[in-house]
Amino acid sequence: MRILIIEDEKKVAAFIKRGLEQESYAVDVCEDGVEGTHFAEINEYDAIILDIMLPKKSGLEVLKEIKTAGVKAPVLLLTARDTVEDRVKGLNIGADDYLTKPFAFEELLARLRVLMRRGVYGTPVLRFADLSLDPATRRARRGDVDVELTVKEYALLEYLLRNPNRVLTRTLIAEHVWDQTFDSETNVVDVYINHLRIKIDKDFPTRLIHTVRGVGYVLKEE
Repeated sequence: MRILIIEDEKKVAAFIKRGLEQESYAVDVCEDGVEGTHFAEINEYDAIILDIMLPKKSGLEVLKEIKTAGVKAPVLLLTARDTVEDRVKGLNIGADDYLTKPFAFEELLARLRVLMRRGVYGTPVLRFADLSLDPATRRARRGDVDVELTVKEYALLEYLLRNPNRVLTRTLIAEHVWDQTFDSETNVVDVYINHLRIKIDKDFPTRLIHTVRGVGYVLKEE
């Protein structure tokens, strides 16, 4: 899952980024409204965290532009001004929720999860065949067997489960599981796919993760 943070306060942005990465999200950070608008429009994000007070272009301007451009990612507004006018204006433009600074990271994380469940992701527990993943408890199971996952293995499996029967290129996978600093020349995607195969396919009669030669991978039943 890939999150965009548009926040000019470096300490706040670093605090959110660190917490989200510990929860297995890939995170991009922009420090002004112009750069934030550009990133939101050219990349595919699962959610956007947007500060209202930004240099070069305000958060409300960013919000209006990206919604006009057709960006579908849910937007969580951050505001230091807890006024009804700010909240109403943001929600009317297209924000999905807001959070007033200062805030606890756990509240931000809970609000993000709610927004993503409301959107295109459906029920909280992800299921495909006899494989399941619960984002709330971070518990993965294949049949009756619990599967222990590292942070990146979890993020990779979650992305596959949110896109079953869809061929995912290595570039798409890298963009959603890692961030914009990812080196596309490495074979890290293939390495982590192999790690997942050992854990969820090796000891089961039906393989779920398949290679599409020259393209990428797909989660499907044989």
